[in-house]
Amino acid sequence: MEQRIDYYNLAPEAMKIMMEMEKYTKTTGLDRKLRELIKIRASQINGCAYCINMHTADARKMGETEQRLYCISAWKECTFYTEAEKAALELTEHITLIPAKRVPDELYQRVREHYDEKQYIDLVLIINQINSWNRISIAMGNVATDEK
Repeated sequence: MEQRIDYYNLAPEAMKIMMEMEKYTKTTGLDRKLRELIKIRASQINGCAYCINMHTADARKMGETEQRLYCISAWKECTFYTEAEKAALELTEHITLIPAKRVPDELYQRVREHYDEKQYIDLVLIINQINSWNRISIAMGNVATDEK
């Protein structure tokens, strides 16, 4: 499948807003590898091969290990993710699947054990941003390729 629409050129104002949010997420102070893990996990849930491909490549460039990348879909069963990362990944799953999972108070409290109020907001924004990108990418027909 080819990309259906040249959305960057046809809706530049909207794409500028998306890119501004992307710039913001990089200034949050949250660990950059964690940001990539969040993006990969949400993209797995949403079935966005384009974003999975992009963010696993980005994570590798940042020094993320193959083991952690391969096992992210089964993070609950792994000892090599920190408790803070596990809380963020669980929040990612709940927000990505919000109609079915919601964000219960006990999850919020567990996340807050590792992240302050501002970091919680930033986590939520990062999760929402990748979910938006996934939906745009899938709707526009983007596919994963082996191009660098």
